[in-house]
Amino acid sequence: MRRLLSVPLRRGLSTAAAGDPSLASSAEHAYRLLRLHHSDPQRLVAALSASGLDPSSPHLLDAVLRRCGASSSLALHFFHWCFPSLPSPLPSSLALLAKSFSRASSAPSPSLLAPLPSQLLGPSLLCPIIRRLPQPRLLPFALSLLSARPDHDHPALFLSLLESLSKAGHVATAEQLVEELQPRLPLSLRHYTALLYGWCRQGKLDEAKHVLARMKAADVALDVVAFNTLLAGFVADGRFEDAFELAREMERRGCPPNAVSYTTLMQGLGARGRVDEAMRVFVEMRRKGCAPDAVTYGTLVSAFCRAGKISQGYEFLDAMSREGLRVDAAVYHGFFVAHEKKEQLEECLELMERMRECRCPPDLKIYNVVIRLACKLGETKQAMSLWNEMENSGLSPGVDTFAIMVSGLVGQGALIEACSYFKDMTGRGLFVAPQYGVLKDLLNALVRDEKLELAKDVWECIVAKGCELNVSAWTIWIHALYAKKHVKEACLYCLDMLEAGLMPQPDTFAKLMKGLKKLYNRQIAAEITEKVRKMAEERHVSFKMYKRRGVRDLEEKPKAKRRRGQKKSRCRQSGQGQSSRNADLLDASDDE
Repeated sequence: MRRLLSVPLRRGLSTAAAGDPSLASSAEHAYRLLRLHHSDPQRLVAALSASGLDPSSPHLLDAVLRRCGASSSLALHFFHWCFPSLPSPLPSSLALLAKSFSRASSAPSPSLLAPLPSQLLGPSLLCPIIRRLPQPRLLPFALSLLSARPDHDHPALFLSLLESLSKAGHVATAEQLVEELQPRLPLSLRHYTALLYGWCRQGKLDEAKHVLARMKAADVALDVVAFNTLLAGFVADGRFEDAFELAREMERRGCPPNAVSYTTLMQGLGARGRVDEAMRVFVEMRRKGCAPDAVTYGTLVSAFCRAGKISQGYEFLDAMSREGLRVDAAVYHGFFVAHEKKEQLEECLELMERMRECRCPPDLKIYNVVIRLACKLGETKQAMSLWNEMENSGLSPGVDTFAIMVSGLVGQGALIEACSYFKDMTGRGLFVAPQYGVLKDLLNALVRDEKLELAKDVWECIVAKGCELNVSAWTIWIHALYAKKHVKEACLYCLDMLEAGLMPQPDTFAKLMKGLKKLYNRQIAAEITEKVRKMAEERHVSFKMYKRRGVRDLEEKPKAKRRRGQKKSRCRQSGQGQSSRNADLLDASDDE
């Protein structure tokens, strides 16, 4: 509970607020007023005006928006109060407002959005709101938002709604909105492009062709953006013949393909391993006088690295440097992935040094790849050295980085070091449900290696830090103890689990009862049985069915595991038989 209470406070302070105690105090005071008076807007405005807070401070606005977190209605109330006094809202404020909408449990009402200036109601703010709405409420929401605005704002807001619905994947609702507002609000090229984008993104190219037919009937000429939208749809669907034909059609209509068009083609071909064809597109692009940009070169580098042709990727990297194009860490990332597949650690370290010389320091993704490779090759000291170098460069390891490090150390048997990194991850509040696989590997390895006290220490650290422990986490720990015959310890932790209000899985209960029966420990068995029986009654679950399911699962799991093993064995044998038959055919052809 302590951790849950402290998270909003940590999240609520911006970087500026963390260095300015008065700003942090003002943000907290504003948040309390918002919580107290949000149901009465007039009283809220009066309380904020009398509080002495400065509505013209963009830093205060950012700090309060961060403090509001997922409470989007509170964030909107404070934004409305500050907006008349601000010269212009900072981009960071709009980004924080959009983030609040995306994290909210429900979308704000149109009445709260209506007072916002029309220039702010763009796709960046509307998309997160639309993603929070269920399908049946989308059209009424859009119509009510339009009706709450003056008539002169309708064309701009209509376009924003259309683009937002298409980007959020609700292009069918966007078409319904068009039908509702026709012919009062005419459609322009941007409206049609938004619809094209929505249908192409969903892979429904027949509907996109209907949009093209409507554009032709309305005498609306396509521009390069609309052509590129349709081109991306063909490429995503793997229809490259249609895509090349569309590129030729662009030239015939006097709208030749640009760098985005050619790059889209190269991305699709490279993703499917057709690097030779991607290279031909690049040559054609240069022949037509279209200068490639950094994205084009980065696309080719990624394609060649993915195909294992690292040397050709380096040639394009050198070409980028010669032409003065900026090379970012995302371009280098493809090289590291390719070197990882070939287990070339030295090449990775040399490339990292080259990046520093080019004033392009490695990012977190690159460190993740190199640390994973170092652990895979047993170079645990090198992995820890890279970790220290990463933190000294100002990068903060995330969940993925910790998971890679802990799993790698466990795989190499460095359990003490793995525990240290796992505790660090837990201490930073990064232990979440998706990382239960890391927890399972670590606890099983510790118990298997007879390091029971160290395993208990890891578990106590998780509990002490207030991490969320669900049934899966408890099951991992209890099963790990039971697997190495620590039945009494497993039962005691099962009692702790029951005290926490969590009911064990049926197979866990059956397994513990089976172990206690062998130990003749009826007292603990009776205590666990009684608590599980009461919990089953509270959940309206039949205790007899619960017990039967546990016994059945306990019997079926080993059988299923054996069947999977036999299936894998048969697959390996068939693969070996096929390869031997191929070898016999090759020998026969050589004899001929």
